Amino acid sequence: MAFKTLLYEKGDGIATITLNRPESLNSVNTRMQAEMKEVWDNIEQDRSIRVIIITGGEKCFSAGADIREQFPPGVTRPSSRDQFKKIEDFDRPSIAAISGYCLGGGLELALCCDLRITSETAQFGLVELKVGVVPGAGGMQRLPRIVGITRAKEMLYLAERIDAKEAYRIGLVNKVVPVVSLMDEARKMADAMLDMPPHGLKIAKRCVNEGMQMDLQSALKLDVDIAAQEMSTPLARENMEEGRRAFREKRRPVFKVG
Repeated sequence: MAFKTLLYEKGDGIATITLNRPESLNSVNTRMQAEMKEVWDNIEQDRSIRVIIITGGEKCFSAGADIREQFPPGVTRPSSRDQFKKIEDFDRPSIAAISGYCLGGGLELALCCDLRITSETAQFGLVELKVGVVPGAGGMQRLPRIVGITRAKEMLYLAERIDAKEAYRIGLVNKVVPVVSLMDEARKMADAMLDMPPHGLKIAKRCVNEGMQMDLQSALKLDVDIAAQEMSTPLARENMEEGRRAFREKRRPVFKVG
């Protein structure tokens, strides 16, 4: 597939999506929104893909929405909200590999990913208030769930930018690495997930995401209900048996993909 605003490659179970508008600091315009939907629809149908990496390259993840894009009077700027929700709820894990600016809609995209690995040059912020608007693609809800209400309000109210060290300290990112190591480290993390059973990753992601919206007792019941449902499939039973055999034989398991 060839795109104007994205680069897309896949192999060995990993798909890599690179935001590719370097002249605009990878700002998100309507063309990029449409192409992201197209590439994600393709990934959804391709069961060989088990982990997705989203990046903007070594210089910039994304500076946010392209505010220079013009719309006719009365036409509202399209929101990435639905696409970001699709990434968040996707049945396979995603990793944001971040370098340089990760601001506004760029940070909202990264917040939808399951894990975030960042270079030492990264800057993070929901800075929309500086231009008279508010984050419109879920950032005001996802950020406090990740870093806590008080810290999120401070970042929002002050349109504050934080560096990679602070992002790691408050739990916004999982790991900070040198720029030159960013993609190698992201792929190493993805490779580690490829060693896990696909049904197990699916169950874990769904239970965490849905459970975070519930009280504890309801979430504990959700764990049992989803595990019972998903682990009863023929593929899950076959992979469980393979996991046991591999443990007994002291070898790496070879899990099947459905």
